[in-house]
Amino acid sequence: MEQVQHGADVFFLLMGAILVFSMHGGFAFLEVGTVRHKNQVNALVKILVDFAVSTLAYFIIGYYLAYGVHFFHSAAVLSGGAAGFDPQGATLVKFFFLCAFAAAVPAIVSGGIAERANFPAQTLATALIVGFAYPLLEGAAWNKNFGMQERLFAGLLGAEFKDFAGSIVVHAFGGWVALAAIRILGPRLGRYDGSRPHATAPSSLPWLAMGSWMLCIGWFGFNVMSAQSLKSVSGLVAINSLLAMCGGILSALYFGKNDPGFVHNGALAGLVAVCAGSDIMHPLGALMVGAVAGAIFVEMFQRSTERMKIDDVLGVWALHGLCGLWGGIACGIFGQTALGGTGGVTFTSQLVGSVMGAGFGFLAGTVVYTLADTYLGFRLSPEAEYAGADVSIHKISANPEADLRGNRT
Repeated sequence: MEQVQHGADVFFLLMGAILVFSMHGGFAFLEVGTVRHKNQVNALVKILVDFAVSTLAYFIIGYYLAYGVHFFHSAAVLSGGAAGFDPQGATLVKFFFLCAFAAAVPAIVSGGIAERANFPAQTLATALIVGFAYPLLEGAAWNKNFGMQERLFAGLLGAEFKDFAGSIVVHAFGGWVALAAIRILGPRLGRYDGSRPHATAPSSLPWLAMGSWMLCIGWFGFNVMSAQSLKSVSGLVAINSLLAMCGGILSALYFGKNDPGFVHNGALAGLVAVCAGSDIMHPLGALMVGAVAGAIFVEMFQRSTERMKIDDVLGVWALHGLCGLWGGIACGIFGQTALGGTGGVTFTSQLVGSVMGAGFGFLAGTVVYTLADTYLGFRLSPEAEYAGADVSIHKISANPEADLRGNRT
């Protein structure tokens, strides 16, 4: 029976890893549908290459920094033949699952810096973020590294910082890394004329919508299977994720005045925000968290674009950075027993931990992308940006046959 239990847990977590892995297709198509036609190929290539680079960086150094486990052993040991490696390759499947989380960070950043980032510099930054910066936060929050959970949060603030599925560790961190990268990169050519922004319409709403749907489906692996075992899985996480998603959709529909881009991203805003407390909130609390997140995304995307002149192509700072920050804080509100939650959290711990996680993301992003800019040049030349990243970097457009028929190169 014990062997059956181990096998069931391995299969359970493997299915979760595959669902989270599939979300990267969602990131790709969300970006493809949002950017201009001349940058669609680049969007697809970036997400795929970033995943490969993230996997290698996390395999070689990142997972060791976070959990103290490395993979430079024989296959017999890795499969569960020695201390530190669970039976039937369970540790390897856990790596796959958490690697897909780690790789989400550069996928988030990709949407913010789209259409003008130099490919080699972005790839270097991906390796540094996933290999070094992200594991420090992941290890502190999820593996209790550095003693912060025990001494700072539980000891001084009344409870450990809780982030069940990554509102802060993945989303807020990634969104604030992206903000730092966007500030270093600067706006696209022609994006602002004085104080007035010039908007560009999404190149394909169907592709954008498909990306959103792929992310929504995969998110139930992202959240529910963060339990990492059948013994710990809870249907509460699933229903809370569902209601938060619906809250985000309807809120974005209202505040976005029926704009389809806002509606499809509103679903993601709700899911980002509910990650942290999805295992302890009441479903009505999750609905409220998602609804607030939808409003935050719409309002802050517009404000950051029009007033702050932040050229964030997919609105990732608002969507992941701010909605993730709200989700971490909201866990300390709606997780309280007085509001129908299961308790075990404090508002102070969640506020301090959330701000620290977001702040670390901005600091890490500033350092990493400054290095990338210094050594490889982070921005495409004006000529390359004008021609589009597809032709400039990959030497082919999204529809080469149509280009040939139109005598375009």
